[in-house]
Amino acid sequence: MAGRLVLASASPRRKDLLGELGLAFDVRPTDVDETPRSGETPEVLVTRLARSKADAGARAAGPDAIVLGADTVVAIDDDVLGKPADATDAADMLRRLTRRSHRVLTGVAVAVAGRPIAVEVVTTHVAFRSLTPDEIDAYVATGEPLDKAGAYGIQGHGGALVASIKGPYDNVVGLPLTCVRRLLTATGIDVSDPD
Repeated sequence: MAGRLVLASASPRRKDLLGELGLAFDVRPTDVDETPRSGETPEVLVTRLARSKADAGARAAGPDAIVLGADTVVAIDDDVLGKPADATDAADMLRRLTRRSHRVLTGVAVAVAGRPIAVEVVTTHVAFRSLTPDEIDAYVATGEPLDKAGAYGIQGHGGALVASIKGPYDNVVGLPLTCVRRLLTATGIDVSDPD
């Protein structure tokens, strides 16, 4: 049952990653309130937001669409680090991450008319090396952290902050393609593994 594939995200990183699968798709961002709810764990948060984005995208795109929604958060312990409000907030986040391990969680949801929304959560463990105050200030000054969950982009200058990674790298960028491939294949979209 293959239909028209729609990515319900404005993220250029997600668009680029999905493009790596060689599929034709439309981009239709959704407007979903991403505010965490009281007591919500990172896993529950990304599950809820991915499902909400896929559902909103499916309602907008129509019954012939297969809609992919995703949400990524950085969690240190059970605290969610979203996108920083400003440069000071970004520096505070980076100070929390230095010399520590954290989790990057992405909820991936696929909505198809007449079926329950399929959702999976992928987790990658990332450890930061020791960062000096000057390194933090210099990285924040690049502007890169300001639109990234957890105040860093592993695919950019932020990659130099990372000491180790355990789990899918593309998950940290924002879209775990092995999970996406599995969910889309279940809808009838032919997603050939390029490996």
